Amino acid sequence: MSIDNLYLDVKSPKTPAVSRRYRMVWTDRIRHLVQFGFTAFILYMAVVHNTAETDGVTASIDALCPFGGLETVWRWISSGGQYVSKTHLSNLVLGLGLLIGVVFAGGAFCGWVCPFGALQDLLAWIRGKLHIKPIEVPEKVDRILRYGRFVVLAFVLIQTITLVKLWFADWDPYRTIFGLGWLFEFNPAEAWGAYLVAAIILIASLFVERAWCRYACPLGGAISLIGKVSFLRIRRNGESCKSCNICEKPCPVKLPVATAKTISSDCIGCLACVQSCPRKGALEVQLAPTWLVPSVPSVPAKMGNAGK
Repeated sequence: MSIDNLYLDVKSPKTPAVSRRYRMVWTDRIRHLVQFGFTAFILYMAVVHNTAETDGVTASIDALCPFGGLETVWRWISSGGQYVSKTHLSNLVLGLGLLIGVVFAGGAFCGWVCPFGALQDLLAWIRGKLHIKPIEVPEKVDRILRYGRFVVLAFVLIQTITLVKLWFADWDPYRTIFGLGWLFEFNPAEAWGAYLVAAIILIASLFVERAWCRYACPLGGAISLIGKVSFLRIRRNGESCKSCNICEKPCPVKLPVATAKTISSDCIGCLACVQSCPRKGALEVQLAPTWLVPSVPSVPAKMGNAGK
């Protein structure tokens, strides 16, 4: 089943090219508005936590992170209800909510909700405004580097289970930046490692689009694994596709959309590829999980169809 018109439907422009640009603009605006809302909420909670006169009265962003649910779940099960320090029942609730969301919509959390994803999108916008040429990672190197997320994920879980604490919290660039500790209690003597990691990630993301998401985010790695069974998937119809590669240009995580049958579970659900496609029906968001509806072999576009 195809899911169309996922953008604000107002007066439609006349030409197909203008209509396509129009869809892309409105989809992007809505996505960034949603991102802004979640980011503003996290920053507000961080300010409230840092300005509270009594410790423990307000939740830190550690308790508002779904990855904390993944980190503490083993401790919670094995100890009969105890949590890893700095985590709370809220982490398990958020983790369960994210799990349900990923099974239904894949990596949409990364493209629509995650504040760190929003920050990386902002850095990409700044790079464009400053006319900084992005670094294009070679395809083979990119494919290898993407495994870094799974390495980090495995290492974080092993360390958390072994040490029974949020080991990654001391290095997590998301926590460092959005926890606002650098603003309220700047402490380079003790937190220099966290500041250094955050600075490296920010600089890398300025030159390589969504560098953290693509190569190092442990939560992104977990989402990618679970996303393989998600119900909503973007699929490419080889008979409609004319192999123009236009769909690959706006992809923030640089996936090979133009040659895939079903888009990788690394997809963040931004819909940029779907809205940029000039051929109706070539790329569609379908309620058709790969484990239930196998991918139909892609049919290469014929040269005679390219101009139609």
